[in-house]
Amino acid sequence: MRVYLDNCMVNRPFDNQAQIRIRLESEAKLYLQDKIKNNVIELVWSYILKFENSQNPHDERRNAIQKWKNLSIVEIAETPEVLTHANQLSKFGIKPKDTLHVASAIEGKADYFLTTDDKLLSCVTRSNMIKALNPVDYIKVLEE
Repeated sequence: MRVYLDNCMVNRPFDNQAQIRIRLESEAKLYLQDKIKNNVIELVWSYILKFENSQNPHDERRNAIQKWKNLSIVEIAETPEVLTHANQLSKFGIKPKDTLHVASAIEGKADYFLTTDDKLLSCVTRSNMIKALNPVDYIKVLEE
């Protein structure tokens, strides 16, 4: 199974863990990291992830996240196809950078687009262009 983790997803373990939802999503992300390391899940990486991560002002976080690129099976570059998908996705109210993440997931043939952003999740689901889930819900799928 192949997945794409958007920027909020890869950063979730670095968020303030005071809320139970954030702790659960962080644990889910860490669980998925193990599955990726053990080749149970394939990871899709993209130029927009690389760009957004490069803007992270925290060196430790930026470096930790960048290492995941090395575990990905494919890195999606900006192509006319990605931009076409992104343009289609914008019609569902998805923000420009987020359209590039979702379009990269589609281009990378990800089975699932994973995010912790509820609004984005709703918009991507409405688009019907790729399956989108919260990481906690994805674990349920993975364990079936």
